[in-house]
Amino acid sequence: MRTSSRMDNAKKWLGLSFCFMMNLITTVLSGTSRSPSKGQGQNLSDNLLLHQRMKRSWVWNQFFVLEEYTGTDPLYVGKLHSDMDRGDGSIKYILSGEGAGIVFTIDDTTGDIHAIQRLDREERSQYTLRAQALDRRTGRPMEPESEFIIKIQDINDNEPKFLDGPYVASVPEMSPVGTSVIQVTATDADDPTYGNSARVVYSVLQGQPYFSVDSKTGLIRTALMNMDREAKEYYEVIIQAKDMGGQLGGLAGTTTVNISLSDVNDNPPRFPQKHYQMSVLESAPVSSTVGHVLAKDLDEGINAEMKYSFVDGDGLDVFDITTDLNYQAGIISVRKPLSFETKKSYTLKVEGANPHLEMRFLNLGPFRDTTTVHISVEDVDEPPVFEPSFYFVEVPEDVDIGTTIQMINAKDPDAINNSIRYSIDRSSDPGRFFYVDIITGALMTARPLDREDISWHNISVLGVELNNPSQVGNVSVTIRVLDVNDNIPEFPRFYEAFVCENAKVGQLIQTVSAVDQDDPQEGQHFYYSLAPETANNPNFTLRDNQDNTAWILTKRSGFRQHEQNTFYLPILIADNGRPVLSSTGTVTIHVCSCDEKGLVMSCNAEAYILPVSLSRGALIAILACIFTFLITITYKIFLVDLHRKQPYMLDEEENIHENIVRYDDEGGGEEDTEAFDISALWNPREAQAFMKNRQDMMPEIESLSRYVPQACTVDSSVHSYVLAKLYEADMDLWAPPFDSLQTYMFEGNGSVAESLSSLQSVTTDSEQSYDYLTDWGPRFRKLAEMYGATEGSGTLW
Repeated sequence: MRTSSRMDNAKKWLGLSFCFMMNLITTVLSGTSRSPSKGQGQNLSDNLLLHQRMKRSWVWNQFFVLEEYTGTDPLYVGKLHSDMDRGDGSIKYILSGEGAGIVFTIDDTTGDIHAIQRLDREERSQYTLRAQALDRRTGRPMEPESEFIIKIQDINDNEPKFLDGPYVASVPEMSPVGTSVIQVTATDADDPTYGNSARVVYSVLQGQPYFSVDSKTGLIRTALMNMDREAKEYYEVIIQAKDMGGQLGGLAGTTTVNISLSDVNDNPPRFPQKHYQMSVLESAPVSSTVGHVLAKDLDEGINAEMKYSFVDGDGLDVFDITTDLNYQAGIISVRKPLSFETKKSYTLKVEGANPHLEMRFLNLGPFRDTTTVHISVEDVDEPPVFEPSFYFVEVPEDVDIGTTIQMINAKDPDAINNSIRYSIDRSSDPGRFFYVDIITGALMTARPLDREDISWHNISVLGVELNNPSQVGNVSVTIRVLDVNDNIPEFPRFYEAFVCENAKVGQLIQTVSAVDQDDPQEGQHFYYSLAPETANNPNFTLRDNQDNTAWILTKRSGFRQHEQNTFYLPILIADNGRPVLSSTGTVTIHVCSCDEKGLVMSCNAEAYILPVSLSRGALIAILACIFTFLITITYKIFLVDLHRKQPYMLDEEENIHENIVRYDDEGGGEEDTEAFDISALWNPREAQAFMKNRQDMMPEIESLSRYVPQACTVDSSVHSYVLAKLYEADMDLWAPPFDSLQTYMFEGNGSVAESLSSLQSVTTDSEQSYDYLTDWGPRFRKLAEMYGATEGSGTLW
């Protein structure tokens, strides 16, 4: 092809040269035949030059050169020639423009153009150059500069390439055959307009029979039915692109397409076991976790999401089930408090279902499954439970010490049903106003109550299991102290009034009111009157306004400072309580000088004092009493200080009524009964009868027996007796510091407790009689048990 092109160019060059020569000869001959003169010869020469400038005599066609030439000699491209070139070397050819002198060279004599470098059409497909023909001797242009193009002719030297590879694609599992997956594209750098170098054909090298590719477009489609993600999820497909239309000898390129099957909900959930066994402590708090169940689903993501629920069972209202979204597990938790004693086990039917369903897979069956859960409730040692769980008590403030105000009741909820011991949390009763019986739970007063001081008490009563002290329950007891009329009404301040000398009869000089710390339900109402000793007061009168106030009015006129400048008016104030309480308050009234408008100008503040005369003997007697009183006080302080400094030594001949009792020996018989006054341990009714016959009883015990209220003695309980004595000792500021108080728990009549003493181990045929111990043995034994003592444990304080 290139040879034929060169021959065509040569023919054209010859044709143009021949025409040029013929025109030149014709011009010369016409000029000669005319025999021109000298001027004519000059015109001929000028005409010749004019014709030379006017014509365009460059002769060439478009040049072509093959790329990727690998020869050793320069590659011939073409020839530049001017028809003015006679072949004598007078014409010099010059090449300029793109690649001139670097890529292309020209023989300046012959005009032959050669490529001196290897050309690549994919880098540059053509070059634009300019040609020039000069007179070698003068350098004058023989031809005008002209532009020509050299095109690089393509060869198949580039394979197809996938510029976007490797590819990643996804297609839903179970997709029908022919479902589009992804389209791949390969590009060929060769010239698509020349031959088949850039015509690409696609094929599958790896990935059959699962996928296919369109040979022309590169579109990949599924080729197999029912591809299951759970069986195989990832596929590596290799696609080939070959040029030359796929013919033999074409170049090829490949790419990888990683195809994954996306999940669809085509698998129902399944429990791995049909029965679950769980256990929970009965003390488990509400919302605590019991266990979990898990239904497995081969799907993933949203298609594997689960929803658990109870569909049947006997614990639907006792337990809850929720779904853990992170692990898709069913968490069973406690909904209500459990009790081993009430119900020991529960059976529940749990369902796990997919909330998101694929309509086209519903024919695979129900997307849910069920399992059975058995929950056993385990017994624990629970603390005592109080019934009710809260106590509200109202008690009058004048209640006697030791009065039972409420029975506190607690029980062990366990099947063992341990005995309960009661006590008061002292942090809730820092003033120790109350006491609770350790066995019966009887809540009693231990100190006088005063509503005006503390009107509400909130205490906490503790219940402790006897066999397991670590199990402690508590209950709140709110005690409202009810008001009784135990405070007298009185004036809130000192009243001092003024009366003018020119005051008229019935003039108001002062309004008085009273206060009372009591708070009766019907409200306070005060009654005012003059004290009986001044009921017929000639100077002033009192008017009760029936609104808790009273007016002091003048009863006469004509008051004179020089006669009497101060009056004291006692007023009786009574309340409306039951019983009625009253007090007397005195109002001081000064007589003052006033102007005509009643404004005070001056008052004499000296009080009116009745003259009193005392004889010398009376004054001496008063001073003697004061001196005797001081001596007594001084001696008393000295004795107290002496007792504190002396060691605690007991005189053998001294009759000791409060001492240390030891019970770690069998005793000395009836001699022991003379060493200790045991009347305080008896039933209070018996104690009172016994104390009447005792001549050596201490005065404080005798007075204390009178202090015990009659209501307490009827209950056959020594609690009030002990509490009264404790309070009396606390209130006695002159009690010696070495005194002590023994508190013993009294069982009451009819106790069935056995004796703590080892005397009962004596054989029945012993000659010694212990009948006198049969009454006190059980009492000491019960007392020792309550204080945690055993036989021979030592001293009981």
